[in-house]
Amino acid sequence: MPGSEPAAHCYCGHQFGQFAGQLGDGAACYLGEVKVPPGQNPDLLLENPSGRWEIQVKGAGLTPYSRQADGRKVLRSSIREFLCSEAMFFLGVPTTRAGSVVTSDSMVLRDIYYSGRPRHERCSVVLRIAPTFLRFGSFEIFKQADEFTGRQGPSYGRDEIRGQMMDYVIEMFYPEILKNFPDRVERNVAFFREVVHRTARLVAQWQCVGFCHGVLNTDNMSILGLTLDYGPYGFMDRFDPDFICNASDNSGRYSYQAQPAVCRWNIVKLAEALAPELPPERAKGIIDEYMDVYNRFYLENMRRKLGLIKKEEPEDEMLITELLQTMHNTGADFTNTFRSLSQISCPTEGENEVDVVRQATQLLLEQCASLEELKAANKPTMDPRELAMLLSLAQTNPALFQMISDRATIARQLDKLSKLKDLMESSEEQLKVKQGEDWTVWITRYRKRLGRELEGQSDTVTAVQDERVKVMNSTNPRVVLRNYIAQNAIEAAENGDFSEVRKILEEAEEEPTASTSTVRSALPYDSKPPAWAQQICVT
Repeated sequence: MPGSEPAAHCYCGHQFGQFAGQLGDGAACYLGEVKVPPGQNPDLLLENPSGRWEIQVKGAGLTPYSRQADGRKVLRSSIREFLCSEAMFFLGVPTTRAGSVVTSDSMVLRDIYYSGRPRHERCSVVLRIAPTFLRFGSFEIFKQADEFTGRQGPSYGRDEIRGQMMDYVIEMFYPEILKNFPDRVERNVAFFREVVHRTARLVAQWQCVGFCHGVLNTDNMSILGLTLDYGPYGFMDRFDPDFICNASDNSGRYSYQAQPAVCRWNIVKLAEALAPELPPERAKGIIDEYMDVYNRFYLENMRRKLGLIKKEEPEDEMLITELLQTMHNTGADFTNTFRSLSQISCPTEGENEVDVVRQATQLLLEQCASLEELKAANKPTMDPRELAMLLSLAQTNPALFQMISDRATIARQLDKLSKLKDLMESSEEQLKVKQGEDWTVWITRYRKRLGRELEGQSDTVTAVQDERVKVMNSTNPRVVLRNYIAQNAIEAAENGDFSEVRKILEEAEEEPTASTSTVRSALPYDSKPPAWAQQICVT
């Protein structure tokens, strides 16, 4: 493009808890930045005080950091990133954006399942847009030799570059901090606090829509608190706190329920990378704020998902916990169950409580798993002989056991075995009775809590109910990008039919008043894009 100076970004990263040394953009290429004129950025992109947007192509070929790879991406992975980044945006979750996917007749060999049977796939390029693609790992290039891996950052000892990078990020993307904190140390502390708080809020939003990133290494954590780098991600179907979407994550380090904790771990590594520009003793106090910010924002979102909008009660946290436990026990669909809750009304005088609870129970039972589905979900992923060996090893040689496994993994496998045993001794009818009993208990408590929403309200019951339904339907997605939906679109696209991809995008863009999953909408497809957007869509 005219004026473009393409470049690949050098960064490091902790991958699965170990410092991997220099990584960098192995398939992505920075083309430059576009300055968006004032007034030409309504809802189309994220809030960005700098007004500048990085334009990046992913899959365009070799870079200095491609290592043994070819720098190419295939249609399958490109469509997954393209669709999910847009789906997340319309769910109201901070994310990088995707401008386009371009495919070609060039083919590359890929072994999708690492089975030794590679096949040719079509090369594709995703145009990615964000205020910046800088990440936690960008600041790890200054790391001294790691005590475990022996690797060090390629810019170790170049402290002046670290200072320049921090100056750039704060000046461009955190101008209010630059304005309000003239002292350099206090400025850096305020910057780190904002990154910590943004990250905490981002993870809370992931948890509330059932999204699992899959590869939360430090090189996949945005310095702006955006969802970055869509790899083996997944939206949960049946609620499972141990949901793992990455086939390589045998230990569950990046499971759904581990995401808040592992992001805090990554923040600790960012603090280490920013020292001495960020005093370690100041960083520690800010890191301690992370879980409070996360819990507060998560609880706030969950109250909205349950339609608890008038009051904040101490029991709300337990009500939410019991809901998730009931969903887990019954194999309830995460997205559909939350969406269905808006059909459970506040209690009113003269109604038959037993009939109302029975109807609500039937409503939620429709989202529960069958006996066969629960058996499949609770089948241990570890070979019985391997599990027996590890259990024996834990007793006889704990030191060796810790080198090759961990107690949390074994506990999960044993829990699955216990649940599977109970399911094998149950019938479909017995299961449905048990699921109905579980939901009846929770719905009764939920309706009791809804009754307190009405206390002291001047509005009628109907007005309160209408308001909570509106809030719930704008918070609880009607649809998410389930794996089978994405896979259907990919298979059609690989055969030259892109209509399924476009259909998913149109579904994501529908207005929230149409009872969809969106929180906000962008320009409609028949709108003419502004001049700056036309200039970057050269493909």
